[in-house]
Amino acid sequence: MPRDKSENHEKIIEAAFEEFARYGFEDASMRRIAAACGMSASGLYKHFPGKEEMFATLVKPAVDGLMDLYHEIEKEYFDDLSGEGKADVSNSKGEMVRMTEYIYDHFKEFELIICKSKGSIYENFKHDVASLEERVTLRYMEVAKEKGVRVKEFDIGEFHLLVTASIEALFQTVLHGFSKEKALHFAETVSSFYAPAWSAYFGI
Repeated sequence: MPRDKSENHEKIIEAAFEEFARYGFEDASMRRIAAACGMSASGLYKHFPGKEEMFATLVKPAVDGLMDLYHEIEKEYFDDLSGEGKADVSNSKGEMVRMTEYIYDHFKEFELIICKSKGSIYENFKHDVASLEERVTLRYMEVAKEKGVRVKEFDIGEFHLLVTASIEALFQTVLHGFSKEKALHFAETVSSFYAPAWSAYFGI
């Protein structure tokens, strides 16, 4: 984490965004960032111990916000789980659109994560989100069964592939540089595509 909130720190943040966006995490240079800020490399290290900490400072707040939104949507689904033998996985709450809107409100950060994070702790971010979605969905199905909902049997390996594909779709617009308007339209399209598919897959 940064050790200083001075004007120099703001210059460093701006230069770091430019460096990582241009070269990616692996090839980014602390020396180039220092030079862009008109300071020595040793001076830069007084603000950040290394590239990993610098990259995390740029993207972690956006990631934390996305996770907060994810868990808000998760809570809505569990709160709506009825004791009358009904469950809903049809994307009716528009979570894909809501998450896409958030991502595009923090596009610069997610562009680094999705396109420029190789070699950093965020390299497997999409996989981590897919793993979270798997765990939450499986827990939802267990709770639904406990409430008397009939859920079709499904292959866990196949389920993993389907979840991975749906999470990949969420971030493809960033990878392809879509505008926010186009990305939101795509999110609507994906939601419409997956809604009946998930309902049919689980039989609910």
